Amino acid sequence: MQLTLEINSSEQLSSVCGSFDRHLALISKSLDVTMNNKGEDFTIKGKNKHIAARVLQDLIALSSSQPIEIYDVEMAIKSCSHDDLPNQSVNIKTKRKFIHIRSKNQQKYALDIKEKDCTFGIGPAGTGKTYLAVARAVEALEASDVRRIILVRPAVEAGEKLGFLPGDMNEKIDPYLRPIYDALYEMLGFDKVEKLLNKNIIEVAPLAFMRGRTLNEAFIILDEAQNTTIPQMKMFLTRLGFASKMVITGDITQIDLANPKHSGLIHAIKVLENEDKISFCHFETKDVVRHNLVQRIVSAYDKFNLS
Repeated sequence: MQLTLEINSSEQLSSVCGSFDRHLALISKSLDVTMNNKGEDFTIKGKNKHIAARVLQDLIALSSSQPIEIYDVEMAIKSCSHDDLPNQSVNIKTKRKFIHIRSKNQQKYALDIKEKDCTFGIGPAGTGKTYLAVARAVEALEASDVRRIILVRPAVEAGEKLGFLPGDMNEKIDPYLRPIYDALYEMLGFDKVEKLLNKNIIEVAPLAFMRGRTLNEAFIILDEAQNTTIPQMKMFLTRLGFASKMVITGDITQIDLANPKHSGLIHAIKVLENEDKISFCHFETKDVVRHNLVQRIVSAYDKFNLS
């Protein structure tokens, strides 16, 4: 098939094709097609040629806002290979980052965070639950929709016994919030994050410190919520104040509590599932956005547990 891409510049074409055409080589290998191009005119052969064409068009759309990395190519191949392609385009824009969301579950999650005051993201590691929540938080902060971001996590199992760790409270809990920090640094930059932390515009707090507070005009993220107890989850959810949003993320297959049945996340799903103002977004193995091997590892564990 013949395909002509709408290219605005040689730099954009280079970004899509990759250095020494490494992006095109990856598409060809992954989809078992042959691909040649002269500038913006592409010739694609093979049974998956239409999927390859969709991948190229997806990359062109993304390249208008950011350079294409090998990760973007892998994600485009993965999403375009599915039959249940999303019907709409959902993006998150911050000053430093443009996130083009591809899978239906991730799109629902991102949309629900924007539209609902309380959203649960539930699913396996690597599905973007925390990353997309942080992206929406930064987006809301930059748009002045909220005045601060509050990051919460149960630390050291569910009992939050932090006394044996060195340092003050922030230093004790910081290691457990590293995935959130990594996302913040990517979207805001290291210096900006440090300044916002010093000004308390970004606040880090252990779950136990939420008791008695009412959080207004804030974007609150509770990560690793599967390790909350039932009373802790109820306490956290009732901290929601005016003009605030809450996002609760967790993986119910990785509960560290002595009795997993006492997980506040599992209990909340049962108690609140019929509340239409609260969203529950469930992710699947196909939503994993890390290295392809991660998806295979998650699938292997799922199959083993079912056997």
